[in-house]
Amino acid sequence: MIRDFKPGPYPRTEEEKAKAAEKYGLSREDYKPIPDDDGWGLGDYPDLPRVGAESKDNFYPWDYPNLKRNFNEPLHIEFNIISEDRWNPTANLRYPMYVYWLTFLGIIGGFATLYCIFDNYKVVQPRMPKQYPKDGMPHYTFEPLH
Repeated sequence: MIRDFKPGPYPRTEEEKAKAAEKYGLSREDYKPIPDDDGWGLGDYPDLPRVGAESKDNFYPWDYPNLKRNFNEPLHIEFNIISEDRWNPTANLRYPMYVYWLTFLGIIGGFATLYCIFDNYKVVQPRMPKQYPKDGMPHYTFEPLH
């Protein structure tokens, strides 16, 4: 059976919500449409939980293991963002966020401080004046005179 997953109009009555839940393969208790007040106009598409593919069980027998999803399972509206090789909204950070900010600002601040300190000390290649075989003799070069 092939289902039409195109969103229909926003369900207003309980009967329309039950029909939309059946359309997406969800139970009536699990089905909740995306709120219509935000201006997106997504119709009766279900408001699914935001769980990244990286957080799903690796050992579950998925129908599509590379996407960690089953056949006829409705996709989250942000499926292309929360796939396994992208953003994971349910990931736990290893350290608190302030540690990441302090590390970032410390590195950028350290390099900026070193730049400000050593900006006046230019690094150039030392060289001696050009040497000629005999002093007092004309030597022809093809460089312009300054």
